[in-house]
Amino acid sequence: MATDPSIDTLDTSASARLGDQAHSGMSGRGRTWLMVVCSLGVLMVIASMVSLNAALGSIARDTLATQSQLTWIVDGYTLVMACLLLPAGALGDRYGRRAALQIGFAIFAVASLIPAIVDGPVALIVARSVTGIGAAAILPATLSLLTAAFPEEERNKAVGIWAGVGGSSAIAGFMGTAILTQFGPWQTIFWAFAAASALLFVCSLTIGTSKDPASTPIDWWGALTIGGAVAAFVYGVIEGPIRGWSDPGAFGFLIAGLVLVFVFGIIELRREHPLLDIRVFARSDMLTGSITITILFFAMFGYFFVIMQYLQLVLGYNAVQAALSLCPLAAPLLILAIATPWYLPRVGLRVALTTGLVLAAVGLFCICLVGQHSSFIDIAWPMLILSAGIGLCTAPSTTAVTGAVPMSKQGVASAINDTTREVGGALGIALAGSVLASAYSHAMSATAGRLPAPAREPVLGSLAQALAVAERLGPGAGSLVSDAKDAFIQAMDSALMMLGVVALVAAVAVGVLAPGRDGRALRILRRMGYDRNRYRE
Repeated sequence: MATDPSIDTLDTSASARLGDQAHSGMSGRGRTWLMVVCSLGVLMVIASMVSLNAALGSIARDTLATQSQLTWIVDGYTLVMACLLLPAGALGDRYGRRAALQIGFAIFAVASLIPAIVDGPVALIVARSVTGIGAAAILPATLSLLTAAFPEEERNKAVGIWAGVGGSSAIAGFMGTAILTQFGPWQTIFWAFAAASALLFVCSLTIGTSKDPASTPIDWWGALTIGGAVAAFVYGVIEGPIRGWSDPGAFGFLIAGLVLVFVFGIIELRREHPLLDIRVFARSDMLTGSITITILFFAMFGYFFVIMQYLQLVLGYNAVQAALSLCPLAAPLLILAIATPWYLPRVGLRVALTTGLVLAAVGLFCICLVGQHSSFIDIAWPMLILSAGIGLCTAPSTTAVTGAVPMSKQGVASAINDTTREVGGALGIALAGSVLASAYSHAMSATAGRLPAPAREPVLGSLAQALAVAERLGPGAGSLVSDAKDAFIQAMDSALMMLGVVALVAAVAVGVLAPGRDGRALRILRRMGYDRNRYRE
């Protein structure tokens, strides 16, 4: 893929000196402490994305929330965060990344207290949406503080740790929620988030800061346009499975989001100081890094959506057992993320990203081998393959994105990285959920036809509803439970196959577009902080 020579000038020696200035006054111990604070920040933000899924049953019973309200209690947070990430990253670059982090922690803590006190569904949706504002300030600030503070020879190890923690945060969210709800009411989740955010706010008072010394004006029109684009697209993705993908309320928002992205591109090309210089996507490292991050989170969150239901509804695990069953994902992901500075210079960006996506696809395909009576080993070994694939390319794709822009614009680069994560995760859940629902309904149609009329609709609705109907029917249920579980497994296989095929298609695209072992690859690796002498020709 050819690149415009002017694109390479985006990372100049002057911008590199800005990075040197950012970390020149910080000791090694100070940078380690910064790493701890930033890693805990990203863990809290991403854990909050998934934590409520394990408590929706209790929330529904206590608040009498409708299914639509339950969806927005979870997704309001993601929607608001996704549309504000780029503006929040730019504000951090201009006014100070530590200040952005502290404001985010403060908003997150206060908003998390509201559901602990007021438990109506509307109040929960509003509170979660406000929490998303705080998350949007926290997430890009954590990564941009690290990339600006660490010298080149240490930067990629720091990014690897950050990426590994981020990739494992969903597991921490499931585990934390399961433990808290096992021994207390669902409100304890919000007390825990409020306390964690308040503690991190205090810790952030002890870290250094950085910002863009050029202090160019904020591109508010660009911020408004891209915020609206992401909001419209993610809203359409969330509403698609609920209303149907052909419904104007979902399809129209998807089209509106894409149109606004096009408008944003036109605005940015005409700005003297754009929010995001979109020419950077002509660079293969930025383009393939963004594609990889999007597909990784697409696959990972889609997988979480279906596997948690399988573990609890088919195998009968409780919330804690289900969360513990996901722990094998963490080890390969963290180990490979930390080992990035060792393997990436040796194999190059193309091989790392392509191999990782292929392994993720293979892991998803292998999970289709499980059945109604599978053991933990049957679940664990495909999970290890999936995790190895995710771990192999999580840190390289993140460093490819952050290495594609000057050090002075790391807040925006971090926001690009985070936005692709959010959009990918929302798409993965929406599409996996849509395939799961339609395939399950189709597989259960024959069984439902043999049941009394009042039972047919709930049985076709979901496995959870079918199991509830079977309990009410008692001995008359016959083989309903077994048929419903078989139908769910068939539907789960369809969803996992879809996720795996998308990952394979992305692997082919990245294999074609990503920089290989040539001069351009060497320049990209140097921008990412790797020593040329360590890169073996």
